[in-house]
Amino acid sequence: MQIHGFQKMTLLDFPGRVACTVFTGGCNLRCPFCHNALLVTKLTDTDIIPTESVFSYLEKRKGVLDGVAITGGEPLLQPDIASFIRKIKSMGYAVKLDTNGAYPAKLRDLVEEGIVDYVAMDVKNCKEKYGETVGIPNFDVSKIEESIKFLVSGKVDFEFRTTVVKEFHTVEDIEKLSEWIKGTPKYYLQNFTDSGNLIGENLHECGRETLEQMKETASKNVILCETRGV
Repeated sequence: MQIHGFQKMTLLDFPGRVACTVFTGGCNLRCPFCHNALLVTKLTDTDIIPTESVFSYLEKRKGVLDGVAITGGEPLLQPDIASFIRKIKSMGYAVKLDTNGAYPAKLRDLVEEGIVDYVAMDVKNCKEKYGETVGIPNFDVSKIEESIKFLVSGKVDFEFRTTVVKEFHTVEDIEKLSEWIKGTPKYYLQNFTDSGNLIGENLHECGRETLEQMKETASKNVILCETRGV
């Protein structure tokens, strides 16, 4: 496992759990608004955290923590992600997996093995603007669509979420996106925040009024739509 970051406690990353967060390195996408650029394009600038040090910490924190959130980068790029999660589960922890949905077969295998308790999938934009939004022209959304269909089938508790950026998203875009994920139980619109460590530049958050309009239009197609970062 290429672990490049470790947050030892969070009340935010794993709904309903006191958790820690593991950050894996590397991603197949190049979203200009990505706030973890060091984990995508500048891995040589970050230290690798030994897997055993994570397990040692988890062993000591039994009874205090009850969950582990695995994020990135894109965790499903890691060839040993399954064995890593199995070890965490064997220690009695619940596991949340963050993914961009580009690896549906790997996602399905982990869920069907019963070693993932919650999935948060980033759905970047409507189909027509996906390539532009993820920084890869002519990006094939078929794998994204496959992951969406799998999660909606109800095999695991999950949420979809979209980081909303003024330069990339309109109310109409969110309406089209919500039609794509129609019927999903939990959809979150996360307002962009400039972390100062982006892949792109000159990007901005959406105004509160625009975000509320996005929420209103998305709510026509999903069971629950909420905003974050407002």
